[in-house]
Amino acid sequence: MRRPLARAALALLLPFAFAIAPVRSARAEEAWVRGAALNMRAGAGPEYDVLAALPPGERVELLDSRGEWVKVRRSDGTAGWIAKSYLLRDAPPSEQIARLEAQAAELRQQLEAAGREVEDARRSADERAQESAAHAEQVARMRRENEALRSGARWPEWITGALILSTGMALGAVVRGVNARRRQSRLRL
Repeated sequence: MRRPLARAALALLLPFAFAIAPVRSARAEEAWVRGAALNMRAGAGPEYDVLAALPPGERVELLDSRGEWVKVRRSDGTAGWIAKSYLLRDAPPSEQIARLEAQAAELRQQLEAAGREVEDARRSADERAQESAAHAEQVARMRRENEALRSGARWPEWITGALILSTGMALGAVVRGVNARRRQSRLRL
């Protein structure tokens, strides 16, 4: 009884398993023609018609293999068969140099972009540091003013007030003295 149930569950789950299984990238293998110009044929053997001549160093995509023959596709899309012994798995030096030069140029661009980003970050950090220093100076000034107010350092204001008061009192005494002399001078007459 368990086996039919397990088979039914497997039959139901199997399509889902294939649906969610990761898909492998279908990157085709590539090779390069070596030696002199090579005939690409319509079939796997020398008895088949020649479709095209492949120059040395041309990159081809490997599609199929039969014995000593390999089916290849050119960059223009045409496909045919060539002898396996005339293929190189590694790119020829000229192709490798071109790829390395392209990579080097891309890396130089990335390095320049990174250098610009670093310079922008430095500039931004310098600006923030200057702003921070200005804010710190402003905070320090405000703290000094606050401490001065808290500590009662109002003596200049007190002295100014005392000077005004004493000046007023002195003027009042002078004016009173002048008025008192006037009264005395009036009474004598």
